[in-house]
Amino acid sequence: MTRAEKISYKHLLKQAGLAIIEQRMAAARQQIEEAQQAANQEEKSSAGDKYETARAMGHLQKDMHARQLAEQAKELAALHAINVDVLYEEAIAGALIECGKMTFFLAAGLGKQIIDNKTIFFLSPQAPLAQQLQHKKAGDHFVFNAVGTIIVDLY
Repeated sequence: MTRAEKISYKHLLKQAGLAIIEQRMAAARQQIEEAQQAANQEEKSSAGDKYETARAMGHLQKDMHARQLAEQAKELAALHAINVDVLYEEAIAGALIECGKMTFFLAAGLGKQIIDNKTIFFLSPQAPLAQQLQHKKAGDHFVFNAVGTIIVDLY
């Protein structure tokens, strides 16, 4: 792969990651709205405790989705900050690490994704595996899922 192809591929991965986060944020916003509507639609009845419990549950759901939205906003900001125009020689934020059957992108904690028919593990730079990979270079070894793995390429 040429230098330009590597940078282009990292741009593709970053754009895919941004799209995934945007979708998750849109879903969280929708769930917040639905939880608020459910809480607002709960009618007061003679069973006052049931009414109060249902409203409280709606508010708890809304708060949970609001926290998820805030976490996704942090991931989005972190991914925007990643520089994919640089070909790195060691594993740091923005690096793509190819290890034979596995490929890791140190950018955002999005987990296993299929991008361009290839499985990519999006790792937050703060994730334990990312910390283990920190500053490793092509040719270095590390242990992943109790299996010794070698870094084939890193950029």
